[in-house]
Order: sequence, then C-alpha cells, then structure tokens
Amino acid sequence: MLEKSFDFAAAEARLYEAWEKSGAFKPSDNDGADAFSIVIPPPNVTGSLHMGHALNNTLQDILVRFERMRGKSVLWQPGTDHAGIATQMVVERQLMENQEASRRDMGREAFVERVWKWKDESGGTIINQLKRLGATCDWSRERFTMDEGLSKAVVKVFVQLHKEGLIYRDKRLVNWDPKFETAISDLEVENKEVDGHFWHFKYPLENGETYEFPIAFDDDGEPTEWETRDYISIATTRPETMLGDGAVAVHPSDKRYASIVGKRCLLPLADRYIPIITDEYPDPDFGSGAVKITGAHDFNDYQVARRNNIDLYELLDSKGAMLDADYIPEKYHGMDRFDARKAVVADIDAQGLLIQTEDKKIMQPFGDRSGVVIEPMLTDQWYVNAEELAKPAIKAVEDGRTRFIPENWSKTYFQWMNNIEPWCVSRQLWWGHRIPAWYGPDGTIFVAENEVDANKQAIAKYVADGMYSGEEANKMLLDADNKGEAIHILRRDEDVLDTWFSSALWPFSTLGWPDETAELKRYYPTSTLVTAHDIIFFWVARMMMGGIHFMDEVPFKDVYIHALVLDEHGQKMSKSKGNVIDPLVLIDKFGADALRFTLAAQAAQGRNIRLSESRVEGYRNFGTKLWNAARFCEMNECKPDAAFDPASVKQTINQWIVHEANQCAADVTREIEAFRFNDAAGAIYKFVWNIFCDWYLELAKPIFMGDDDAAKAETRTAAAWSLDRILTLLHPFMPFVTEELWASFDDRGALITSVWPSFDAALTDDEAAKEMSWVVDLITNVRSVRQEMNVPAGAKIPLVYIGPDKDLISRHENVLSRLARLSEITTADAAPKGAVQIVHGDGMAALPVAGLMDIGEEKARLSKEIAKAEGEIAGIDKKLANKNFVERAPASVVEEQHTRKAGFETQIAKLNEALERLKGL
Repeated sequence: MLEKSFDFAAAEARLYEAWEKSGAFKPSDNDGADAFSIVIPPPNVTGSLHMGHALNNTLQDILVRFERMRGKSVLWQPGTDHAGIATQMVVERQLMENQEASRRDMGREAFVERVWKWKDESGGTIINQLKRLGATCDWSRERFTMDEGLSKAVVKVFVQLHKEGLIYRDKRLVNWDPKFETAISDLEVENKEVDGHFWHFKYPLENGETYEFPIAFDDDGEPTEWETRDYISIATTRPETMLGDGAVAVHPSDKRYASIVGKRCLLPLADRYIPIITDEYPDPDFGSGAVKITGAHDFNDYQVARRNNIDLYELLDSKGAMLDADYIPEKYHGMDRFDARKAVVADIDAQGLLIQTEDKKIMQPFGDRSGVVIEPMLTDQWYVNAEELAKPAIKAVEDGRTRFIPENWSKTYFQWMNNIEPWCVSRQLWWGHRIPAWYGPDGTIFVAENEVDANKQAIAKYVADGMYSGEEANKMLLDADNKGEAIHILRRDEDVLDTWFSSALWPFSTLGWPDETAELKRYYPTSTLVTAHDIIFFWVARMMMGGIHFMDEVPFKDVYIHALVLDEHGQKMSKSKGNVIDPLVLIDKFGADALRFTLAAQAAQGRNIRLSESRVEGYRNFGTKLWNAARFCEMNECKPDAAFDPASVKQTINQWIVHEANQCAADVTREIEAFRFNDAAGAIYKFVWNIFCDWYLELAKPIFMGDDDAAKAETRTAAAWSLDRILTLLHPFMPFVTEELWASFDDRGALITSVWPSFDAALTDDEAAKEMSWVVDLITNVRSVRQEMNVPAGAKIPLVYIGPDKDLISRHENVLSRLARLSEITTADAAPKGAVQIVHGDGMAALPVAGLMDIGEEKARLSKEIAKAEGEIAGIDKKLANKNFVERAPASVVEEQHTRKAGFETQIAKLNEALERLKGL
C-alpha cells in the first residue's frame, strides 16, 4: 500500500543508487540499436552546482532518459575540467590560509603534486551534486581534462598543428592579469563602468615652436577664432602609460593640426621627442582629437603603431610594476602602476603641463577570476591560426551539418567565427597541460610529443650545424634511448595551455582518440550538445574547429542553446544582489523532481527563465497530485495487466482516456524531439492534472461504486494502463516519483529502462473524445455560472437543456448531476423565464437561478466589485503616468504594475459578463 505522501528525501538516494547499480546509465550493447550520445559540458573541478548547471543538466537528462526509453544505445559522457586559473587560485589560497609555503617557495613540481592531491580529496564535488539532481551520466566513463588519455590527445594535437603551421609563437599584445601573472583571453575579461578621470596634458612642440590653433568655427566649418599654442593637448585615463608613448596621432581630415603633422613634440618626464602622425583611428570630435599612441599597452594603439612603424616601449613587469628600463625615468622604477599614475600626474603638474583633471565614467577591464584591472601587455605567446581552422567550421553550419536551436544563435556563431582573431593558447600558470616545446641554447624551438623526441630533433640540427660530431650525437641518442631519459641540452617551455584547448577536443578525446576505439566509432559524432549561449565562443566554436580538423566530421549534429535562469523579477542572479537561488536548497526543500519540472516547464526557446521558490513549490504540488491519483487507483484495485488491449475498451470514458493518453504520447514525443521542453512539460502536465486527475478519475467514480462488474473491470484496467502511460511520459522530467510509483504497482523491472510509449493510430477515437469533451465543457460552464452568480456552493439547481444532444444528456445524467450539483435535468424546446442561458455545442443549457438569490442585491454586489477594480486601475494608471516612477523604479516593479492592471481588466470583463446575465432574469 502506498504511503500517504511521497518521501522524496528518503527515496531519491535509494532510487539513484539502484539505477546506478543496475547498469542503467551504461550504453546498451544491442548492436541493432541506434546510437545517441551527448558530452556533458565539463564543469570546473572547483565548481559547485548552481542554477545554470541545474537547468543545463536537467535538459540533458530529459533527452538521455527519453532516448534510452526509445531503445537507443545512449552514452552521456561525463567529466570535469581542470580549470587552470580557478584551481591554481583555490590551492594557492589554501596554502596561504594554512600558513604553508607559497607556490613559488615550494617550486613547480611540488606545487603541481599539491594540486593533484587537492583534486583527489576535494575536487569534483559537483559530480555528487549532479547525482542529487538525478543526472544519469555513465559515471564509469568519467574523464578529466588532465587524465592520461586526454593529456595524450592534447600533446598530439599541439604537435600536429605545429607541424601544419597552424600553431606558432609570436610577440603580440595580450590581456595580462597582474594578479595571476598570465595572459587571459578576451572572453575572460569583464568590462565594467567605473568612476574614473581624464587627465589633460600638454606635450610641448619641439624647439618651443608655436602654431595657430582654431577654437571657433562658422556654419561651414571654417575657423573664425584662433589661439596661439606651443603644445599639443592629449587626454588619457592611464597617465602612467605616457612614459611609453611612441607618437601622437590626429585624423588626416582634422584641419586643426595640419600645420604640425610630421613635426615632433616632447614627451614630458621621459624627455624624448615623439612624432605627430596622422591615422584613421583618432576621432576628431572626441576630446582634443589628438591621441597618444602607447603601442605596447593599448590594443588600438598597437594597431596604429604597427601601421605607422612606431616604436613600442614596454612599461610593466608581470606584476604590474614599472620596469627598470632606460627610457623610463629612474624615479618610477619598480613602482606599482597605480602609484606611478599618481606620481606621473603630480610631476607633470609640477612642470605646469597639467591642463585639467576631468571626472568621468570610464569602461575598465577586469579579470573575471582575479577581479583586478587587466593590462594590455606585449608578450611572447603561442597562437593558433583560428582563422584557418574556422573556415570549415563556418561551412559546416552554413550547409546544415550542424544546426543551432534556436536558429538565431547561428548568427552569433557566424559573427564570432567570421571575425576571429589568432587564439592565444599559452598561459603563464603551473597547473595545466605544459606546452610540449623545448628551447635550444641558441633559442631554436623544438616541438615534440616528449623530451626524448625533442632532443633527437635538436641533435640532428646541431650536428648539421657543426655543434656536435656524428659520434657524439650517436652516443647521446643511444644513452637517451637506453635510459629512457632525455639529455638536457634543452629547456622546456614554462607555460601551460589555455584550459579551452583541451576542452576543444572533448567530444572525441573522451571517446579514446587518438586511439581507434569502439566508442569513438560508435558515438562520434555526438548527437546533441546542450549548452548556454555565453560559451558559444569559448567552447562550441573551438569544438567545431577541433572536431572537423582532427576527425574530418562535425562533433555534434544539434546545438541546443538554453536560456538563462533569472530571479522571479527577471534580474540576473548575483551574490551582491542577494538573489542567488541555490538548487540544492530547493532540492532539500521540495525534491529534485519539483526543481527539474519547474526548469523544464519554463525552458521556452529564446526566453529566459524566471525562477521563484513558489513555482518550485507549485510543481511539488503537481507531484503530490499524481501521488494521490495513484493512491486512488490503488484503493480502487486498478492494476496493470500485460494482456490489456486498450483498443478493445467499450466504455466511452475509457475510449476517451485511451485516446487522450495516446495523443499525449504523440505531443510529448514531438516536443522533446524539437527541443521544446516547455511544451512537452505542458502537454504532460495538462494530461495528468486536468484530464486524468480532475476529470477521468471523477468520471470513473460512479463506475467504481456501481454494480456493472464488466464496466468496473475495464475501467480499473484502463485507469492502470493510463497511469502507466503517465509514469513513462513523465519519467524524463520527474524520474524519482515516477520510478517509485512504477515499482509499487507491479514487479516489472525499472521504469528507467522501460519502453517509451509511441503514438498508435488504432487508439484514436475522435467520437469518444468529442463526446467527453461535450460533457466536461458543460460541467465546467455550469460551475462557472454558479460562481459568477454567487450561487451558494451547497445549493443544487435544475438544468433545462434545449437542443439536439438530448441523448448525451440522458447517457451522462448521473455524472452531470453529481459534478455540476444539479437537482434535476430536463429537456425542453425553449428556455424558461428567469433562467441564465449557456450556449453549449449545438444546443443551450438553461439554469433557473432567479429563485435562489436576490437579483437586486447580486447586481449591487457585482457593480461594487466592478467599481473597486476600476478604482485599482485608476490608481495604477496614475502611477504609470508619473514619469519619475517609470524612469526611476526597477523595470520589474513597473512590469508588475502592468501585470496588475491586466488582471483587474480581466476581472472587470468577467464581472460585466455576470452582470449582463442578470439583466435577463
């Protein structure tokens, strides 16, 4: 006997353990089964479950459970990412908190060992949290981006791309994080608006020359007033960088500076002269129109410097302190960049060259992990020729081999790929895949899969160059081969690879590449990728490039881009706002099923999810509704019968429920296949709550309590069959409660591996559906009128039916009387006086209610309610007409007022409809 309620807290762990032990998460070994595979977006090994993870993995699990039940051989490949910067940051913080030796004090080898130890002890917490959500990955195949197999793949890819000329070393400007002392990608930089300053400086012209500078213009743009100057004015938000200026640029069309273009000005403090040049970059209408060019510390300036062959002056070290360079005044050597800023401004002011300091909002780049201001830095790094790799990846989406859902995200993909820059793949960290490159004593770079091979390359080169004799080289090679050690004439590159380099190989490296494994052959390309839009650039694009280049095939056929999860007011969740909703807290409170169904029910394509605790609670109640319906079936002896033929039922309500269950299977299947998860959830919700619970079981009660044994037996079996359909269709969304109910009715194996119900045209019965719809609508309309007319809930009223469907009235009289609370049902050719009339189907139902109420009093009540609602609308309109309110109030508050107004307008329409009915009485 089922318990009174579902104890999800006790059941979830038990059910999950049983699933995993049964091998249900592993792919089927049925050779005839179609393959379906998904690779999990690998969460950071440092991570913990947040609401984005919950949505992403819920949607993947729905697809996986759905396809598994459809008989496919399903592989959901799990794993975690080593998360270079994040993990190194966690371990370094731990060392500091424990007052242990720092990373640099303990050395690279010891530090990396310490990170591995942390990973083994504390990493991967999120995996257990995903299990609590119900994720059915094949955990026996769990991978890690730095495990032995994936590391092998990374090295092979790097070496091959280098041989092909697609990986190279270059000195270019990068985003530099002074806290972590490493380059980071553009995508790891957060640009924030902050309070800042524009400092306006004078750069004196060479030899004290003067020129006439126009300060006023007529309508034709011709100057009317001039000012004599012996300087050119520039403005900057980073005064410390002026020490590295290589030029001052003006736009070619800017007439104000025409007379001094080609001349030189003095760079204050540095006491060197720099040229005044023209370039398309400066905006004549912004500031003075003259721009200082610091090519080694600004991305735009870098391009100007390269176009005009301007010298580059590096200013900062890896920690953001001023270099001990000859072109930097000694006073600033070793000074922190922000201290140097203050000193530079003070010193320029002391020379009388500070024009003004302007307070201004500025956009400033911050490291998304470190939180410090990022510096553009000129450094030697490793690059991938992403432009070349992007070409076939662009074509694959253009020709439909890979499609984005919703399709509009392909535009984002194309915009990024068509404008892609060289990909900087080196990071100045210790945790990660160390770059397989070695440097010879003369600076020559040798790229190889291991140090022995690198040394062989080096010896061959240096023998050819005359550095070693053939005999010496042979001895060294022999020693290296015999001992399995490399001779140390080379120095290995200190850098590691960008985390996304290994993640780009995820769809095929996790399946065993570069070895030719059975899994690689069967499950690549993968079927579907489920991910968020913010990593289309980070990950999706790079997997496309990697997969096509190394596998000659796209890595996935479909890319489903899900929306963001916001709070109930449409605000992005953040700790600073205090509106973060922890999925684990919701699971503890309402169960994993409730959270999963909430996320799926709101996962409309292209629309962000607004999540609130009350929504999750509502879907917990949906699970309770199903549980109570199952208990009702159990109490009425509704048991599954393997021999039951749903096409053979005779009772109209059973023909109807079979028809509706069959249609629901078609709807849910169609919507999941189309990635319309909200519509699929909506279809099963409507069938469970509205059709099965609210109507079918109510309509079945008279049969269960009646004396017709044949009808009773058929209805019991039909109810059990329909409940089974519900459990199978709902299982991908609410796996725990459905599995528990499935097991309670019969010993027939686990629901997780049962067969998905397919649409059967033989079960379609439009006539039964039409008839029962007629009955349900009539009861609904009568109930609605009763409520509108304020008829006492306990009062029974008569119904007079006028129309051609009198036989339906006769067949369903008992049900109509019981559920619509009718004292009697009669038929007539015309409606009696004092009756409310309801148009229904081809006929009309009349309810003589005049004698049950004081018509005048009811009219007064309705009029009062209308006036009250109109007053509320007037108050809202006044608030919305207030410009200050609309402009200053949060968008969610303004939207709430519009929602309230719409609600009152709907209420007034219903009240007017009821009032209109009374006028005829």
